[in-house]
Amino acid sequence: MPDSPLSASAYEVLGVAASASEAELKKAFRRALRETHPDTGGDPEQFAAVQRAWERVGTPIKRRGYDAGFVSRANSARTPGSPFSARTPSPGREDSRPRARAYGHPGGWRRERFLDGMREWVGRGVALDDPYDPALVRSAPRELRRTLADALAEEATARTVSTLGIGFTVWHDVATGVPDRKIDHVVLGPTGLFAILSEDFGGPVKVRRGELIGQDVQLEKPMHELSSRAKALSRQLRVAFTCFVIVVPDDALAQAQESLGTVRGQPAIVVRQSVLAHLLRTGPETTRGHQLGGNELFDVRTRLSNGITFVD
Repeated sequence: MPDSPLSASAYEVLGVAASASEAELKKAFRRALRETHPDTGGDPEQFAAVQRAWERVGTPIKRRGYDAGFVSRANSARTPGSPFSARTPSPGREDSRPRARAYGHPGGWRRERFLDGMREWVGRGVALDDPYDPALVRSAPRELRRTLADALAEEATARTVSTLGIGFTVWHDVATGVPDRKIDHVVLGPTGLFAILSEDFGGPVKVRRGELIGQDVQLEKPMHELSSRAKALSRQLRVAFTCFVIVVPDDALAQAQESLGTVRGQPAIVVRQSVLAHLLRTGPETTRGHQLGGNELFDVRTRLSNGITFVD
C-alpha cells in the first residue's frame, strides 16, 4: 500500500537524501541490505522495509512516481465543485452497479485543518504553492502529517463503503454536538448501524483491555472516543448503534480484524481497510442472523436523515 504521510520515506529507510543520484541510491540499498539481513544478525522487519523502499524508488520511473506520491493521492480525491469529495472512477471504467447513498464530505474537515495548519506553519507572507508537496509534507510537524494521514484514511474508507450497494446509506464527517469530536462515518444497512473512525497512526496497533495500543498511538484512546461520540449521537437521534469500528491501514494490524470486546454493550472491532466491506455486509459475529427489517430500517434511516448534521 502507499506510504502514509507519517511513514519514514523510502530515502530515510535507505539512509540517503531525496536528492541522491542513482548510483548513490544503489550503493545505499546494498549497504542497507547487508546491515539488516537476518542471516547476519539484522532485524527482519527492517530488512523487509529496505526491500519495500527499493521497490518504490529503485528505477527512475518508480522514483518519479514515488516523489509525486502525496500530490497524486491528495489530488486524486478531488472532484470538480467538491474539493474534498471521495474519488470517482476514471472515465470509461465506471462501475455501473448501484452504489450506496452517501452524504457529507469524507476527509474534508481534516483537509481544511491540514491546509490551515500548513499555512500557519510555513508562516504569514510565505507563498504556499503546493501544500501537498512531498518534501514539504515530510518536513512538517507530526501533528500536521497525522491530520493529512487521517484525511486520506477517511477518503479510502469512503471509497470502500460506496461499493456496498443501494441497501446501505452512509453519512461522512458527522457532528456529535461536541466541537472537534466528530464521527468519521455512520453506515446504515441490513446488518445494522455502524459508527466508524478511520485512523492512520503511522505504525502498527494492537489490542489491550478493550483499547488500541502502539508506539504511535501514544496516549490516545480511539475506541473510548468513538463510543463516547456515538453515545452522544444516539441520545440526540434516539437510535442505537450495532457496532463500533475503527479502520486502520492493512499493514497496521497483524490480522484481518480483532475484537475489542464490548463497549456500552455493543461489539467493538478494529479492522483492516481491505476487509471493511466484508464486515459491514456480514455484520459482527455476535449479531449475525439479525437483520434490520424494512420498517425498522426505514425508521432508523429517517431519523438519521432528519437529524444528522455535519462538521463545519
